[in-house]
Amino acid sequence: MSAPARRRPPGSSSLDAAGVTDPQLRSDLLACRALHAEHGRTYFLATALLPPAKRPWVWALYGFARYADEFVDSLTTPDPAALVAWGDAFLAALAGDRAPDDAGPVGRAMLATVRRWDVPVDTVEAFLASMRQDITETGYATYADLEQYMYGSASVIGLQMLPVLEPLPGLEAEAAVRARLLGEAFQMSNFIRDVGEDLDRGRVYLPQEDLDAHGVTRADLQHGRRTGELLPGVEGLLRFEVARTRELYRRAEPGIDLLDPTSRDSIRCAFELYGGILGAVEGAGFHVLHRRVSVPLTRRLAVAGPALARARAARREQRRWRAPA
Repeated sequence: MSAPARRRPPGSSSLDAAGVTDPQLRSDLLACRALHAEHGRTYFLATALLPPAKRPWVWALYGFARYADEFVDSLTTPDPAALVAWGDAFLAALAGDRAPDDAGPVGRAMLATVRRWDVPVDTVEAFLASMRQDITETGYATYADLEQYMYGSASVIGLQMLPVLEPLPGLEAEAAVRARLLGEAFQMSNFIRDVGEDLDRGRVYLPQEDLDAHGVTRADLQHGRRTGELLPGVEGLLRFEVARTRELYRRAEPGIDLLDPTSRDSIRCAFELYGGILGAVEGAGFHVLHRRVSVPLTRRLAVAGPALARARAARREQRRWRAPA
């Protein structure tokens, strides 16, 4: 009897489509895929709508961001010193001053992605700088201050994704503007949803000027975290932040049509589902300090199912037009 065929790891077909043959890089990208699948359900679902050849590089971008973030955001084992050491090792490897192995599997996958897609190095530097900011900063006085932080923590992720998503020729600059806005909208959705969890880390990402305008103190937020009760002003504060974030989504949305047709449904899916966090916050009556709300599975499937059909149709159409006569 012949030996049974060895089962290949999930994601192997995407690595094949991307032309990744090096065993070490395949392993590194699959490690990023595991991080993506475990921690980024919405993004992972949206990534599945991209052409298979593009998916591994998005795994790497997400895995890099998540891995770095965990050094400072872990509620159980934060390790800021490790973030600094790892970030320095990665940047040195990116500059060619250190061996790629010093950056570990996630760093090696990111190095390959930066080189494969010519990802702007300054966006990686800005991201790591924002992660380091979390070591010492516990709040932001104004929205302008928060925007500077979000540029590095979120907007640059959109800019790093752009080469993979392939903006239409001649529209790259406009697509970049919209990508920055969408990254900011995603980040603000996180901040609104995770106010309670961030309090446990000693941080408040909602600007102090907004708290002051609604007569809210950190003590009021801590009270809501402990009891689930919304003290006067807290609901108004959250309503204000939801409205501000919806405006970011509105301004970012035209950027979806500036992308290659095979990328649009993926980003549209993320747009709809991440924007749905705001609806979930409203649906919970803004009682989000003591619990974490989420977009229901039924809603995720309702958005992703039709999007998958459209994405497959877009890929078929592209192949048809690119096929030789």
